[in-house]
Amino acid sequence: VQLQASGGGLVQAGGSLRLSCAATGSTFSSYAMGWFRQGPGKEREFVADISWGGGNTHYADSVKGRFTISRDNAKNTVDLQMNSLKPEDTAIYYCARSRTRYGGRYYSGDYDYWGQGTQVTVSS
Repeated sequence: VQLQASGGGLVQAGGSLRLSCAATGSTFSSYAMGWFRQGPGKEREFVADISWGGGNTHYADSVKGRFTISRDNAKNTVDLQMNSLKPEDTAIYYCARSRTRYGGRYYSGDYDYWGQGTQVTVSS
């Protein structure tokens, strides 16, 4: 399994970005997928995840109401729509495959495959 994240960039506070993660392999639709981020000098933290079929999603409190995770199993992609961005959202964003189908896992150890990360920078 390989994961390739894209869509990062520089945006002003209040703006929007859409991250996308493309997966290879035939098992994509069998597992929940998640997004994590790691800001400067910070530990990697959970952002959002989505169950194998897309029916269940979970969000960190810091992004709830601003970010939306979605997936397209036909295309093997999982996206993260980020609106109303804040400077504190500045981080490298990683997509990852969960070890389970149903999501709701908030620790990086619950994920077994990771993308390379994409930089998001929000200016004030």
